[in-house]
Amino acid sequence: MILEEIFAYGHKNISCIHSSTIELTKDHSVTKRGSCILGIKATKACSDLNEKTKKRIRDGKKLTIVIKLENQIDTFYGYGHSCLKLLNTNEMVFRKSDYICDRTVLILCSKASNELNRPLIEKIKGSKKKFLVQFLDDNV
Repeated sequence: MILEEIFAYGHKNISCIHSSTIELTKDHSVTKRGSCILGIKATKACSDLNEKTKKRIRDGKKLTIVIKLENQIDTFYGYGHSCLKLLNTNEMVFRKSDYICDRTVLILCSKASNELNRPLIEKIKGSKKKFLVQFLDDNV
């Protein structure tokens, strides 16, 4: 079941080489130092998620994340936690670790940005097209 759909855009400085996180930001640009950033101009940050999604996250549910741009797709999963506040108004970070802060949306994720499908990342990087990020709950 699709819980949430977010759109974001690529940028020439997107590298996705970080080994522990994946980030979406509402910022309109990214420097080369933003090595975990997957997309900019995101339509949602943590605080913008719908209440159903926030409840699933705070209940500690396992959610699947799907990233799509044209014919390229990648997926990973992560877990919510009762301590996730989901208050950040500009970003969301998916973490392989169990670290929690106001930017964290899921923890114990199965992938970091450096493990994402490289043809997908190259397409995102080389394009100013919007791409889709879906939150799925397979348990419903």
